[in-house]
Amino acid sequence: MKDRASVLRETDDEARTLARILLRGARYGSLAVLDPETGFPVASRVLLGTDIDGVPVILVSALSAHTKALDADPRLSLLTGEPGNGDPLAHPRLTTQCIAEPVDRESAVHERIRTRFLDRHAKAKLYIDFADFRFFRLVPQSASLNGGFGRAYILEGADLVILSAANEAVAAQAQRIVQDLLERDPNLSEALARLFKGPYGAAWRICGVDCGGFDAISGDLLRRCEFKAPVDDPADIVSHISKTAY
Repeated sequence: MKDRASVLRETDDEARTLARILLRGARYGSLAVLDPETGFPVASRVLLGTDIDGVPVILVSALSAHTKALDADPRLSLLTGEPGNGDPLAHPRLTTQCIAEPVDRESAVHERIRTRFLDRHAKAKLYIDFADFRFFRLVPQSASLNGGFGRAYILEGADLVILSAANEAVAAQAQRIVQDLLERDPNLSEALARLFKGPYGAAWRICGVDCGGFDAISGDLLRRCEFKAPVDDPADIVSHISKTAY
């Protein structure tokens, strides 16, 4: 235990913010589940979205091995964080232990998740409504953050969830919030390109808003921007995004 403690840093707000960005800003991740027949770990790649409370979601086919595994045992591990230039181990990554919760296709939650997922993964429209496809919410239980060499942290599940009383209200007004932003500033795309240091001339759009921040996308590039603190009033999101973008 002493050796384990010596390699860990005290988890602070900077570490929590980095972990949330790595989780909520991931277009895809590596999913590890337990094979119900052999007990061996099975790893696969999945597209990722988020629910309004920041919980990651996946869309999977009933025919896939990882779906069958989750039906048998809802425990899983999710790895997010992309390597860049140089040593892949020098770049931040997050391993999140989760419990998978199936989403009822007839529920309001399903429609909300479906809308948010398509905002991020437009090509999923080709199969999202197939009868054998369904969503799971991957509810974080704990997480291990490696922020680079010498920067290791342990996080609680609650560190990765947006705890705001305004979550449901924001979900109901999400499209209106984005429209208000565009009406306030038709040049929002250019501001986002500067904020995220994207390719010159690339078109950016907001593909998700919540009480903890917002997501922006340009082609295959997805970026997450976290607010300093979750908002408790949907009316504050527009001003928060405007201040961040400029």
